[in-house]
Amino acid sequence: MCNTCGCNVTSGNRHLLFTAPPQKLVTAVSVLSNLLKHNDEQAELNRAKFDANGVLAINLMSSPGSGKTALLEATIRQLKDKISIAVIEGDLETENDAERIRAQGVPAYQITTGTACHLDAHLIQHALEHLDLAKIDLLFIENVGNLVCPASFDLGHHRNITLLSVTEGDDKPAKYPVMFRAADLMLITKTDLLPYLDDFSTEKAERCQRQLASHSPVLTLSSRSGEGLAGWLQWLEQEVGDHKARIQRQQTLRPQIQPDGNSLHIQNPETHFRPIKQVG
Repeated sequence: MCNTCGCNVTSGNRHLLFTAPPQKLVTAVSVLSNLLKHNDEQAELNRAKFDANGVLAINLMSSPGSGKTALLEATIRQLKDKISIAVIEGDLETENDAERIRAQGVPAYQITTGTACHLDAHLIQHALEHLDLAKIDLLFIENVGNLVCPASFDLGHHRNITLLSVTEGDDKPAKYPVMFRAADLMLITKTDLLPYLDDFSTEKAERCQRQLASHSPVLTLSSRSGEGLAGWLQWLEQEVGDHKARIQRQQTLRPQIQPDGNSLHIQNPETHFRPIKQVG
């Protein structure tokens, strides 16, 4: 949880700060640990709801501008007649991305987090009240653009997908290992721009991913030109089918949450909260 960037409390979990029973010694660590515990409990409830309805939930993570929404638009155009799709969008402000998705003819719900740079399980819980899961096979959760915090939170989803656009630099997996280590699939996007970039190597990007001891598949594609989309669509259709088969066997999947991300954010364990002294 983010002591450093201040995103540890969202509109979804803020109520827990005021409903928790009094503790003898309240520290920053105990407050954050309590929020994480409640987040994980809500995530399990979300996942149970997805599984009861046969929904595969995928968490899309990346830096801002890597092409998540463009990828969703291209995916929906190709698959919406085969697979029932819905989208939860996460941004600090605006309804822009949800409007783009609705224009493709599928349900979309926008979460605006204000200052929080990630989604959490309680925010997803409230979003699900606006979607009919019984009519959905595949739910995309487009997380807030951020290469750090989203990997530390279980939303109740099943798979993590991390995008890396060719305009960002091929060493991003090495610089942001927490995010890329969590990936069940890495997508290198905007490959139509490669002819104009002489400083991005798809081979180096994949090598950086492998140096994280990650065995996740790596696919390259362009949502604009359509190059590489076939492999991505095939992966998705396979995942939806596999998930329905798992549900029949009463099994499910849990995402690769990165606890080391939490430990990086929990700082100053000696810090204690104290009552504010009244002046005057």
